[in-house]
Amino acid sequence: MKRAALLLLLTASAAHAQMYKWKDEKGVTHFTDTPPPATAKKAEVKHYGSGGTGNVELPPELAEIARARPVLLYTTANCAPCDQARQLLLTRGIPYREKTVTSADDQEALRKAGSNGELPTLLVGSARQVGFEPGTWDAALTDAGYPTVKLLPAGYTNPPPAPAAPPPPPSAAEVARAKAEADRAAAAAEKARRERETPKNAPPNFRF
Repeated sequence: MKRAALLLLLTASAAHAQMYKWKDEKGVTHFTDTPPPATAKKAEVKHYGSGGTGNVELPPELAEIARARPVLLYTTANCAPCDQARQLLLTRGIPYREKTVTSADDQEALRKAGSNGELPTLLVGSARQVGFEPGTWDAALTDAGYPTVKLLPAGYTNPPPAPAAPPPPPSAAEVARAKAEADRAAAAAEKARRERETPKNAPPNFRF
């Protein structure tokens, strides 16, 4: 009985994470798994489940931080530091959006974001980190108030990567050309269907 009770206690402990929510002297909210410093303001203790609920919405406190200081990651293909940066965000449980840089327009968008062209580049609210350096990135995320341990619920996924400079919408001429091609393809398919279904020995001008 004692062993069973101990196992239940250990299981319950593993199923819940105790977090401390507090504000520093600048008013920035932090989430840590260690007690806040003596100078912390409005310190609270939070308990979160480890997952398994299937809920894909962010906890309210994490959603609040993500809205106030969103995380944006710029990457490119065949980039080992980009892979390492992405893994850091995933391991720490940071909700983020990823922008890929593959074209000249993407590079211009990256420049406007404040990068010198080096990838990966990380934006945490208005703060910017150019080039991957784990310690600096961790510090930037912590300073922005993101939790130091993963709090993302089970089933949560970040949006799929998108180009840093989305392609412009098609012009009216391109839309008209695409519609004409679709109409021709539909007419050809209808003609082929009629030819297949018309009896071989049908009289001239036979119609369904």
